[in-house]
Amino acid sequence: MHEHSRTIGELRATGYEVVSVREEMRRNLMARLAAGEPILDKIVGYGDTVVPDIENAVLAGHHIVFLGERGQGKSRIMRGLMSLLDETVPAIAGCEINDDPFRPLCKACRGKIAESGDAVPVEWISRERRYGEKLATPDASMADLIGEIDPIKVAEGRYLADEETIHYGLVPRTNRGIFAINELPDLTEKVQVGLFNLMEEKDIQIKGYKIRLPLDVVLLATANPEDYTSRGRIITPLKDRFDVQIRTHYPRTIADEMAIVDLEVPASDRDGRPLRVPEFIKELLAQLTMEARASDEINQASGVSVRASINNYESVVSNAEKRAVRCRESEIVPRMTDLHAILPSMAGKIELEYAGEDKREDDLIDRLMNRAVLKVFDRAVDIGALGSIVEYFSGGGGVEVSDRMPAADYLEGVRGIPGLREAITALGPFESPALVAAATEFILEGCHVHGKLNKDREGGRYSYRN
Repeated sequence: MHEHSRTIGELRATGYEVVSVREEMRRNLMARLAAGEPILDKIVGYGDTVVPDIENAVLAGHHIVFLGERGQGKSRIMRGLMSLLDETVPAIAGCEINDDPFRPLCKACRGKIAESGDAVPVEWISRERRYGEKLATPDASMADLIGEIDPIKVAEGRYLADEETIHYGLVPRTNRGIFAINELPDLTEKVQVGLFNLMEEKDIQIKGYKIRLPLDVVLLATANPEDYTSRGRIITPLKDRFDVQIRTHYPRTIADEMAIVDLEVPASDRDGRPLRVPEFIKELLAQLTMEARASDEINQASGVSVRASINNYESVVSNAEKRAVRCRESEIVPRMTDLHAILPSMAGKIELEYAGEDKREDDLIDRLMNRAVLKVFDRAVDIGALGSIVEYFSGGGGVEVSDRMPAADYLEGVRGIPGLREAITALGPFESPALVAAATEFILEGCHVHGKLNKDREGGRYSYRN
């Protein structure tokens, strides 16, 4: 097997052929396409939009910029493309830039081969070692990305003009691999020029010393469309050097939003208590995020990340978990009175278009939640079938529910309110007290948003009346 080769001579004897990164990724992609396998794991909602563009770009050997607002999976896509690299490839042992054993770039490796020939040792490097990533910030320097003169090497007696005095940066160290840059426009113009020279001219200049460095690297980058296309924060030559720009987007359906949440926060037992989240709670949180993305009161240039749905879900589950512990209940079931827990997590995910004393995030989140409840409720329940419940409240009945109330306390209300048991049965198979409590609150809240009931709220305590 090729991987057993330990010297250049042994590797040559196996007939192993080193191919470029582009050819390597293309070959592996073609194999996946032929096998009907996905090219990206845990990426939802891009099958008919983003993924076909990525496939075309990889087959064409293109450098790619992913344009999109925050929380659209751009970084995850870049890391996922690492899987299109071979599991291992040979490189000259100890080389800082993963030199090809048959065609070395750096002076040190060329010297080793001139001295020892086919006896020069090789090592097999993993795909993880051939993937590099950098978050672009204004203080990112040429030394970080390209390289710098190493004063220690100069002190050892080498001349400044000697190539071996260079301490290589992140991009050369990812030679024969993929290098990804998050938020590309945040690089200073000086660094952008250096990156362009490396991509276009295949040379680098460090402290006035110029060397040819024809690296074999596929460059990926992310950018916010506002920074990349409007503000002019990226130099035109570098922008032109990226072969394609692929537009990402937020989930376009409630089902996709919910599927992403399920992937990120899989259901699991917590300290022996099973987590059972009613479908309408998941749908509500996904719908809330959709409402936020459609709101003209929120700055849509910043976007509303999928992390809003994920973090809101985690907050609601945590609030339900506290109740299960306090009330010594056997399962964790979130319900409507747990939704107040999303305020801290949601507030950090939205940027108001016009902030001021009369514009509060909490008030906006409440309005968005009411819209979400109305839409989800109408998809699940026929309000016209709840006449008996509304009539009960019209006769002076009232109900108080709370995020601290044990689920068993709801069973009496179900028996006492005409039509409520039938409405719960129509909503779904809720067989445990905790699920019945969640369904009860959902039906009462649906009546409220339809204007059939009044509601007083204080934190996680709701009072419903005529």
